[in-house]
Amino acid sequence: MISNQILQSTVDGLKNITRRELCVVEREGKVVASTEDDMQNTVVKNIEQFVASPAENQLAAGFQYFKVFDNGSIEYIVLVKGDDEETFRIGKMVAFQIQSLLVAYKERYGKDNFIKNLLLDNLLLVDIYSRAKKLHIENNVRRIVYLIETELDKDLNIVEIVRSIFPTKMKDFVTAVDEKSIILVKELKESDGNEEIENIAKTIYDTLSAEAMSNIFVAIGTDVKDLKNASSSYKEAKMALEVGKIFEESNHIINYRQLGIGRLIYQLPTPLCRMFINEVLHGLNMDQFDEETLTTVNKFFDNNLNVSETSRQLYIHRNTLVYRLDKLQKMTGLDLRNFDDAIVFKIMLMVSKYMNYKDHFRY
Repeated sequence: MISNQILQSTVDGLKNITRRELCVVEREGKVVASTEDDMQNTVVKNIEQFVASPAENQLAAGFQYFKVFDNGSIEYIVLVKGDDEETFRIGKMVAFQIQSLLVAYKERYGKDNFIKNLLLDNLLLVDIYSRAKKLHIENNVRRIVYLIETELDKDLNIVEIVRSIFPTKMKDFVTAVDEKSIILVKELKESDGNEEIENIAKTIYDTLSAEAMSNIFVAIGTDVKDLKNASSSYKEAKMALEVGKIFEESNHIINYRQLGIGRLIYQLPTPLCRMFINEVLHGLNMDQFDEETLTTVNKFFDNNLNVSETSRQLYIHRNTLVYRLDKLQKMTGLDLRNFDDAIVFKIMLMVSKYMNYKDHFRY
């Protein structure tokens, strides 16, 4: 079904060309687009009789009536004001234009539904290739999936905004997963590398940010060359979005290839995570570490275990930093100046963050 907004824009444009008053009516008699106000009472009394008749067009009450079909069933009635031969020709042209729009929209939304079912693994392998062929979607083309999450704004059509970013790219597909999530399946050139892939994500983020929306996240899967593997890229983008929210809160563009150890931790079973934390902390819990200690540790890691640079950035004396690290060593048995101990403690912090995230969303 074509949106009423598109139909109204179409009849307004056709009126400017033909200088005739036009109207589009659903088969039940509801006016969905018109160039004249208050057309409902004028046309509805003749619609029922016209729909029931075998004629594809008729003249009644100073209007030419034309039927627009969808698979043999009447979808719309087009009305043009006037009773001369020129009005009849204009009416046939308008009906043809609406018919063409109907076909185009069916094809576009047919592709959208196909892509959505493909990414959600709702299609058999044999159906993927047969339906893709019918919809004129190429198989062996390099593609990548972007998953875009935004806050819901009912006044904005996010899907159309994303589509507008790539107006000339007819081989790209944009579809909504739910009220907050949108999928872009983007065709790539063979020469496109990670920089081009990241730039596409930045373009999406910047465009949506300009629309005054907050909390926008763009997650990137890996590129695939076979249509059936597009679902894998989607799953990777979905994982990237979740892992990014846990370990990279300040980063709004998350690439699956750059998740690092966070991707591994995300896939660990909960009992194993709890066991690891207990073994590292010897029965302690994260609540027993004060904010000052955790801030010091994180800054120490940020500076690659460099004592001098860390103390400088924290505006503390080097001996004060050494005292804090010694205090932590007494609590955990881990000396963070030692690379192996530092790795163990860093992973423990990430696992703890992951467990807090899971506990938070459990309730």
